[in-house]
Amino acid sequence: MPGPVPRRHGEPMGIIEFELQKVVNAPADQVFTRLADINGHNDWMPAKGSIRKHSEQTSPGAPGPGTTYVDQTKMGEAPGEIEVFEPSRRLVYHWWDQGRGGRLKYEGWPAYTLEEQADGTTLVRHDARIQTYGIYNLAVPMFRVMAKKERTVTLGALAASFD
Repeated sequence: MPGPVPRRHGEPMGIIEFELQKVVNAPADQVFTRLADINGHNDWMPAKGSIRKHSEQTSPGAPGPGTTYVDQTKMGEAPGEIEVFEPSRRLVYHWWDQGRGGRLKYEGWPAYTLEEQADGTTLVRHDARIQTYGIYNLAVPMFRVMAKKERTVTLGALAASFD
């Protein structure tokens, strides 16, 4: 079970930011509910083409601000929490990875802004931010490629889960 958000040591060395968009064939409240259901991610997120293997909510109760979770990935465990929770409008996750000494290696903020369209579909604006620290600055080009691929696959799976 993840503990509190780790203390940041020093300034970030590398920052990666980008936004993707996808129209999902469902109303915003249904899209938001699916995105906020951390345990439910295992039902619709892709098994292939993703570094994520399994997600588990680690705090009790319904998802909301401060809800904690752990993602099992091909690179190890990534604890996190819900940072912003505005039903049917905006959801921001925050995950991190730290070394044995507690020093932060990198952290990310995958976020979703939902705009319901007149035809009942939802435009999902998915912005992602990753910060690297110390020696992990050297991995920024690799993280950029991996993150964009991961987020594109996730958005595709989200849309497909409503088809």
